[in-house]
Amino acid sequence: MADGRFDDRSAYIAGAARAVLGAEPQEISAPGGKSRSSLRLHFDDRTVIATLRANFRRTHLEAFVLEQLAPHCDDIPRVLGVHNDVLFQSDTGQIRLSEEIIEHAPDDQLELAAEACAAIFRIQAAARKTELHSVLPHLGANRSWIRNFVSSAGALEAYSMGIPDSFDYPAVAEFMEQPGVQFLKWDCRAGNAAIGDDGFVRWFDFEYAGLRHGAEDFAWLIGDETWPIAPDQMADVMIETFDPGCGHEIGAYLEYLSAYTALHCIQRLELIQKEVKNRGWLSQERVRKYDDAGVHPEFAAQLCRTGAYYAAQSRLTAPLCRNFEAAGRAFRAMSEG
Repeated sequence: MADGRFDDRSAYIAGAARAVLGAEPQEISAPGGKSRSSLRLHFDDRTVIATLRANFRRTHLEAFVLEQLAPHCDDIPRVLGVHNDVLFQSDTGQIRLSEEIIEHAPDDQLELAAEACAAIFRIQAAARKTELHSVLPHLGANRSWIRNFVSSAGALEAYSMGIPDSFDYPAVAEFMEQPGVQFLKWDCRAGNAAIGDDGFVRWFDFEYAGLRHGAEDFAWLIGDETWPIAPDQMADVMIETFDPGCGHEIGAYLEYLSAYTALHCIQRLELIQKEVKNRGWLSQERVRKYDDAGVHPEFAAQLCRTGAYYAAQSRLTAPLCRNFEAAGRAFRAMSEG
């Protein structure tokens, strides 16, 4: 059944490619697995990414965002055309950042991390030269979203003696209420960046683009459970690559990033726990190959290390440090067992 759906989708995309690109591909592969919305089309002289999303609107939003950004930065795919609900874009590279970074020594890893962060800042700077701020949706803008985001801290209770009374839910929620003034790619996990033939890091998958504070994109990268760089080193990378033109003073920016990242790590832990119940633990290799949720105890432990470090950087989230540390011990025990 699944293969049949893949074959039908491939045939549809091949026909769309003929209409837009003037030729049908010689081969169609599925870099993220056959269930994913993006496929790689192989031609004589190049490869192209074709994206067919379940949501027609998101396909066209992604194309619009990429076209608006294109004149101002080279850190994204180029739109090659849209045919009904299929977006064709340039291939940013066949090696995902999540796979490439683990192949390098620590110094080279830090350099790759800096390149990835600098690219995000450049994308956000490019967006400020467009009118995207007047048309994109505001992300996490309603009280219900913020309440759910902050209350996710309760997920750490299972690993410790409860959330400390000093964790002030209303104060944290108020801190998370940020105006939608800065463009966000959203979902900046390392699996959504690739290394091109020219050696540059480029980001792809802009279907959830919107507006918020701006630091959230970096929280997605820092709080990516497959990201191998220690949280304190990522803090140094953020200081090194920080863009003063982002509209925030660096101290305030980093405090918000810290608090947001801590809560984001909890949400990733919740996702991992949900996936474990459905599928059991997976190998680290499979997770990286298919850009899957980090369903491995060591990835969960890494999230706890990151969460504990960043929670400590803000007085609002500091009470959660002991909860992260307790959860980390539990996941390390699973990994070592």
